[in-house]
Amino acid sequence: MKEAAGEANMTVITIVLIAIVLGVGTIIVTTMMRNAETKTDNADQSQNCKYNTETNRYECN
Repeated sequence: MKEAAGEANMTVITIVLIAIVLGVGTIIVTTMMRNAETKTDNADQSQNCKYNTETNRYECN
């Protein structure tokens, strides 16, 4: 009985760890995609652009 309970606990721990890794990975990938999109959009503009550290975006005149 104790062995079965230990295996069940390990299964739950494994599922929780996988969920945590997927959650963190999703956040990182989403952030990278947004940053790449912002940089690509601003690269297409031929105006005078400056990076605003407060908003984390480029501002063009």
